[in-house]
Amino acid sequence: MIELFQIRCFAAVAEELHFGRAAARLFMTQPPLSRQIQMLEQALGVQLLERSSRSVRLTPAGQAFYRDSTAVLALTSQAADTARRIASGEAGRVVLGYTAVAGYALIPELVAALQKRFPAVDIVLREMVSSDQQQALSSHGIDLAFLRPLVSGEAFGYALASKEPLLLAIPASHVLAAKLRPALKDLAGQDFIMYDPVEGSYFHQKIASLFAASGIAPRYVQQIAQTHTILGLVRAGIGMAIVPASAQSLRLENIVYRPLWRKDVVAELYMAWPLAHRNPALDAVRDFALICLAEQAKAGNMQLLPAG
Repeated sequence: MIELFQIRCFAAVAEELHFGRAAARLFMTQPPLSRQIQMLEQALGVQLLERSSRSVRLTPAGQAFYRDSTAVLALTSQAADTARRIASGEAGRVVLGYTAVAGYALIPELVAALQKRFPAVDIVLREMVSSDQQQALSSHGIDLAFLRPLVSGEAFGYALASKEPLLLAIPASHVLAAKLRPALKDLAGQDFIMYDPVEGSYFHQKIASLFAASGIAPRYVQQIAQTHTILGLVRAGIGMAIVPASAQSLRLENIVYRPLWRKDVVAELYMAWPLAHRNPALDAVRDFALICLAEQAKAGNMQLLPAG
């Protein structure tokens, strides 16, 4: 049976064409090196080297075997390097789930930074509502999630990825678009595009509670899951809506954004991951993402909570 060490010994002799120099290169003495070459030739059943007292030459079979040997040694080195990089998290695959709103700015910027830092890690994106992300985390269908606050006792680590205000989105043609800060009473009885109570439950509950606490009863003419569709309806003049501030990055025409009557109403987005997993790349990507989020927090764009 051919052993990798024998191939390495042969390659050294083939390149040096001198047993003494090859032995020194391999940090061994000449007799055991000669023995390894003899064992290799016996295993192959062919002569690889022509030896004399003055020279060493490759036979035709030796020349062919040397070409293949260098490929084998290169592949072995590559395999070892790949294994080390995967074990350290420098290579591998991370499936990242995110809500549609996070895909407007946060996720594209983060993925660009991740690809630059981890060029050998395959970042796979999955746009999903928060409830689906939570299930996918539990089943290891995704590795990392960007979702609305968790309502679960499951073993997840988490950190606050972003905190942003909610804004009033108004059709540019609407009479209230002329006001820099519409009053609460202005919204009574107005047509509103509302988030779906199931697929958009986080925003639906937050906005419904906001109106209930304020004693205002708008008229919900549509209930939609995704923010970009809601804004499309606003742009068409079908009604107003309350959306996260990041929705402005869509830059849709014929919509104006105005602050709410309360400044303490914000939308939170969390980064979450399973505490029990076997993906070294996830640890590396998560730790780097936390650094990126912390830098954003220092810049005043996000606020960060310690991992839990």
